[in-house]
Amino acid sequence: MLKQEYKPQQIELKWQKDWEEKELYKTLSESNKPKYYALSMFPYPSGKLHMGHVRNYTITDVIARFQKMRGYNVLHPMGWDSFGLPAENAAIQSGKDPAEWTFANMDYMREQLKKLGLSYDWDREVATCKPDYYKWTQWLFLEFYKSGLAYKKEAAVNWCQKCATVLANEQVIDGKCWRCDNEVTKKNLSQWFFKITDYAEKLLEDLKLLEGWPDKVKTMQKNWIGKSIGSILKFKVAEFPEIEVPVFTTRPDTVFGITYLVFAPEHPLVEKLTTPENKEKVEEYIKNTRRMSEIERSSEERPKTGVPLGTHIINPFNGEKSPLWIADYALVDYGTGAVMAVPAHDTRDFAFAKKFNLPLKEVIKNPELNGIEEYTEAYTEPGNLVNSGQFDGMSNENAKKAIIKWAEDNNCGNFKTQYKLRDWLISRQRYWGAPIPMVYCDDCGIVPVPQEELPVLLPDDVDFQVQGKSPVATSVKFATTPCPKCGKIAKRETDTMDTFMCSSWYYLRFIDPKNDEKVFDSELVNKWMNVDQYVGGIEHAILHLLYSRFFVKALKDRGLLNFDEPFERLLTQGMVLKDGSKMSKSKGNTVDPDEIFQNYGADTARLFILSDSPPERDFDWSDEGVEGCYKFLNRVWRLISSNQENLIFNYKEYNENDEISKENKDLLREAHLSIQKITSDIINEFQFNTVISKYREFVNAIYDYLNKKETLSEEDKNALSQAVFILIRLMSPVTPHLAEEVWMRLGANNSIHLQKWPECNDKMTIADSTTIVLQINGKVRDKIDAPLNLSKEEAEKLAKKSEKIQSFLEEKEIVKIIVVPNKLVNIVLKG
Repeated sequence: MLKQEYKPQQIELKWQKDWEEKELYKTLSESNKPKYYALSMFPYPSGKLHMGHVRNYTITDVIARFQKMRGYNVLHPMGWDSFGLPAENAAIQSGKDPAEWTFANMDYMREQLKKLGLSYDWDREVATCKPDYYKWTQWLFLEFYKSGLAYKKEAAVNWCQKCATVLANEQVIDGKCWRCDNEVTKKNLSQWFFKITDYAEKLLEDLKLLEGWPDKVKTMQKNWIGKSIGSILKFKVAEFPEIEVPVFTTRPDTVFGITYLVFAPEHPLVEKLTTPENKEKVEEYIKNTRRMSEIERSSEERPKTGVPLGTHIINPFNGEKSPLWIADYALVDYGTGAVMAVPAHDTRDFAFAKKFNLPLKEVIKNPELNGIEEYTEAYTEPGNLVNSGQFDGMSNENAKKAIIKWAEDNNCGNFKTQYKLRDWLISRQRYWGAPIPMVYCDDCGIVPVPQEELPVLLPDDVDFQVQGKSPVATSVKFATTPCPKCGKIAKRETDTMDTFMCSSWYYLRFIDPKNDEKVFDSELVNKWMNVDQYVGGIEHAILHLLYSRFFVKALKDRGLLNFDEPFERLLTQGMVLKDGSKMSKSKGNTVDPDEIFQNYGADTARLFILSDSPPERDFDWSDEGVEGCYKFLNRVWRLISSNQENLIFNYKEYNENDEISKENKDLLREAHLSIQKITSDIINEFQFNTVISKYREFVNAIYDYLNKKETLSEEDKNALSQAVFILIRLMSPVTPHLAEEVWMRLGANNSIHLQKWPECNDKMTIADSTTIVLQINGKVRDKIDAPLNLSKEEAEKLAKKSEKIQSFLEEKEIVKIIVVPNKLVNIVLKG
């Protein structure tokens, strides 16, 4: 018998242990069922789960459980994105080994995940910091190197002094380090890069394949890739005729309006083209620019700054000389690092020219003004060319093609497609990451470590207090090694890989996690991919998601994969807020999941975290809401426990052809409407908040049914049983422990999570009667139950039989009767 009191803590521990012992959620690689791959973005093992984790993982778990009940062979794994700076910082601060700190956190968080009742196949668990994983991360690096996608070059890189490491462009947020919020500066270092730019067009073009992704994420990626179609135009330097300056522009139609040209401060020609009298100011300006991030420099709101070099370019189209400047808004990595300035037709150039008193020249006619002297802002609309020689009178769109054609014919330009996307910088001067498997030999140059020598293991004899270089470089035993080619003593690469390298392919390893022969079995991976549903935060829209797409495309070209995109559908869940603000320790508004589990149980946490709003929106935590969800589960528990003697496990299942009472038909109609609505809401955009609202409505309907019954007939018991067992199955993905407990206590001999999802009988959702409102002169006087689809005459006759209506009809003349089928009868009386 069910106990009257609901004690979730006891129930949940019991079933978590039972599920683990029976390997209930183990996924078979081979199955006749269709596959479904449900995946949450795996966490960094920071120490404890927060409520954002709880929301993310609960969403994916409900999806996985739902699809399993619908007949799919579900893959739902979990692992750890376990390399990263926090572990290294902990080593510096406390003296703990990063591995010890990381694995202790993983152990604690794993137990928290189990307490949440998540249906993971723990046999597939991976951790990116384990040698059996990063061996294959290193192998993938070597594959990229063999195919020409990995290369090393000296470059100005984003440098975080506090973290003492390089950051990718995507890891600089508003000029600050994405992890520590410290100001980012520029520094020249020799670094390893991946040629993600080789895939810029493919990454852009294939966004159209991602119909299951939010438009916002696709737009963010499109803008980051930043495709521009334009041209390269070449300008000779007046003082150095042998030097030619190429410029990328999307506005060749304005070339006759150039009045100055801007170099990025880092441009290699700046030093040579600076006159002696300008040298000091130029050098000071370059020094100041190095303290700024690219985002700061590109901001339209920033005051315009710049310094002239003292030299000039010659415009090949009209022979005019224009001064050369440097300005921080020009970026050396975008285009050619040089920008032609047309202040009459570009807002930024206009502001710069006004500040430094540089001339304007109108070359696209502003129809509302009478010449350049009337310009108070740049004219950027379409128009016809003026002051443009042989191109005068042409529309600016037609002029673009004609001008580029002229440039090609005269050897001073060509068509060009440009992207904002930059190659992915993967070198990090940190310890806790996958070592880059390369060796530097004085005789042989750069030599890859042979596959049979992988993994290159992290050393343990390092100094974590060292600044400005990787702690790996302090290891005596790691620093030198025989050259794989000639055998002479050589030096190892001491940089480690960006942790996004590890997370760009983990979803592939989950499919074949124990393979020690190769990175994964391609046949098996091709069978399971794509990930059918991926769930994670929108903060990964550019970093992780773009890199993962790049990896899949590169590995497909290497013959390892046969698909183009990793993630079929993407759900970016909103944040969990408290008092309207993002939860943070500094604000003192965090909620500890362990306390919720202890006080209310995991099922309450799961129910509440899904109940308030759609998953893609932010969710505001409420202690009252938690209490309300706990009371609701108690109400469900009491409903079942107090009626256990009336519930028949092997009940007679009624359908539309059975002759049963109206009350039982109404109850079962509510059951099938619940199946219909809940199934639809999960399938269509995972609207779990409305799913939970429907749970409440269904429970209320069952209570209302019981309140009208003093005793239950055999028919009533069968109808009640059918409704209750449907309710339990509908609730099982969201509240798996409670559902399992009542299911087994009511007579089942195997888990509810192995059962089929209830099927809606559409014919059972159709009512055979309706409520008709009866009115006298437009005022409601009665309501009656009536068969559906009565004729007008039958509805009038039924209305006149009402005792309440009859009292109004005495000695009154009926003018007319208005009938709205299945809804209303309005009797209009004279006087």
